[in-house]
Amino acid sequence: MFDQDNWQEIFGAIRKNKLRTFLTGFAISWGIFMFCILLAAGNGLRNGMLSNFEGSSVNSLQYRGWYSSKPYKGLPNKRTIDLDERDMDMIGSGQLQEAGIYSPLIRENQQAYFGTRHTDCGIEGVLPEYQQINKIEITEGHFINSMDIRQKRKVAVINDRLNEVLFDRKDPIGKMFYFNKIAYTVIGVSKEKNNWGNEASAHIPFSTAHLLYNRKNVEYIVFTLNGLETQAANDTFEVKFREKVSEIHHFDPKDDRAISVWNRLQWYLQFIGIFNGISLFIWIIGIGTLIAGIIGISNIMLITVRERTREIGIRKALGAKPISILGSILLESMVITSIFGYIGMFLGVGFGELANSILSSPMVPEETSNMIKNPTIAVPIAIGAMVVLIISGLIAGYFPAWKAVRISPVEAMRAE
Repeated sequence: MFDQDNWQEIFGAIRKNKLRTFLTGFAISWGIFMFCILLAAGNGLRNGMLSNFEGSSVNSLQYRGWYSSKPYKGLPNKRTIDLDERDMDMIGSGQLQEAGIYSPLIRENQQAYFGTRHTDCGIEGVLPEYQQINKIEITEGHFINSMDIRQKRKVAVINDRLNEVLFDRKDPIGKMFYFNKIAYTVIGVSKEKNNWGNEASAHIPFSTAHLLYNRKNVEYIVFTLNGLETQAANDTFEVKFREKVSEIHHFDPKDDRAISVWNRLQWYLQFIGIFNGISLFIWIIGIGTLIAGIIGISNIMLITVRERTREIGIRKALGAKPISILGSILLESMVITSIFGYIGMFLGVGFGELANSILSSPMVPEETSNMIKNPTIAVPIAIGAMVVLIISGLIAGYFPAWKAVRISPVEAMRAE
């Protein structure tokens, strides 16, 4: 459709109108660039917050005993509520249909020793199901199993930090370390996000912790939830759950301070709702930026048509067809917007990738990398935005251009 002469004419017009070319290109480059940056920043925040849920099953609930704040059936307030085997029987016996696998937890904090090396360490007594509930990744050896529980073995699964401090990450399996003057044999190394940052920690069989540390009670109980997918369903379950626990420990079921409940699924649903709103806001701002770019292109197209009205009249007088003139004008605009649109897309996507590589660097504190993670944008989305911007600009410029090529050559050549 367009031969070499047409292309020479297009690039000749671009060279003659450098300022107009720059303004057109800048409008589309800036629009695409800001669109990519906004979406990349939103994705980074969303991914960073979602990563905080990676360390455990989303559909799980954790609770611990606290203090009663209301008198109940002749019992005084400010009573200590201690969890015990009755709580585990309630969850494990099927009294709560929504409850799945569970694990109690006993925690001790002491110094851990291996030869001359030592560090502060937290040891948690748990059941084998704790690995699945908290998604603990085992990098060496294995996690606690049912045999360890039955035989009350003094074995431990250490985390990567404790492995580094005590054993310098050199084949710790089978080695023994001391915790509170008790020797534990390492059976596994875990990679786990815990609530204590980069603290050295280990897991031991719950039965062993219960025996060695003479604990009649447990600090926490965590269990998975089945069939609860909405906020309303979780709220209903929590009311029922508090009633069940209150029957065991004799406190007012409406006493929120008697037990502390952390429903991870409830928190996750609230988080998703908040970030869906934030994502919608970011998309609105991004689309507004694209609209601003479209308006800029439209204005430039109007200026282009007005500047070239006399040229259009001369070309028509020489026998050029209206569709040929219109096509050359629109193609010129499309070439400019495509080139500068690609530049804006390249810079926007590249900026996101650069930010991602910096945040992934070991030099960046873990707290920062957990807040913003993988702040990038999918290339197809960036390309789609660029295409929309180009097509919208062409449509906006088509009507004044078509109106200009339809006037008579004499009127066109009289135009100022």
